[in-house]
Amino acid sequence: MKKTTLLLSGMLALTIGCASIVSKNTYPVSVTSSPSGATVTITDRNGLIVGSGLTPRTISLRAKSGFFKAATYDLEFKKDGYQTTHSTIRAGVDGWYFGNIIFGGLIGILIVDPATGSMWKLPNNHSTVLSAGSANNSDMKLEIKSLSEIPDELRKTLVKLN
Repeated sequence: MKKTTLLLSGMLALTIGCASIVSKNTYPVSVTSSPSGATVTITDRNGLIVGSGLTPRTISLRAKSGFFKAATYDLEFKKDGYQTTHSTIRAGVDGWYFGNIIFGGLIGILIVDPATGSMWKLPNNHSTVLSAGSANNSDMKLEIKSLSEIPDELRKTLVKLN
């Protein structure tokens, strides 16, 4: 009986990927900004919006984008009085994936973990600092003036162009 249980356990370990047993394929990622209260829009590598809302927030993201493809997300942060900022979240290889060398075998390395996405891992946190300034350049104007219209104190700062 003990030999049968041990044999079945060993066979099960060889048919399931190591990361699929120990890890997960969807992760809660805490997204913050400084200052908080920015609108964040998260898109996947295909340009599809997978989440949005105000920071801080936690969003559940998939670690894979396809078979043997790690997920990549673009985050766009917007807040009045601040420049629109973009940042990226990329999944990396989960350390448990290498456990297949001992436990999961080739099936775990080549099929199970890549198919489930468990071979990838996302960071727990992602933070962005917003730069103060206009969110767009619509309030900037170009004016052409005659040299006689420029006050004397500003003429010293002019740079001659050829």
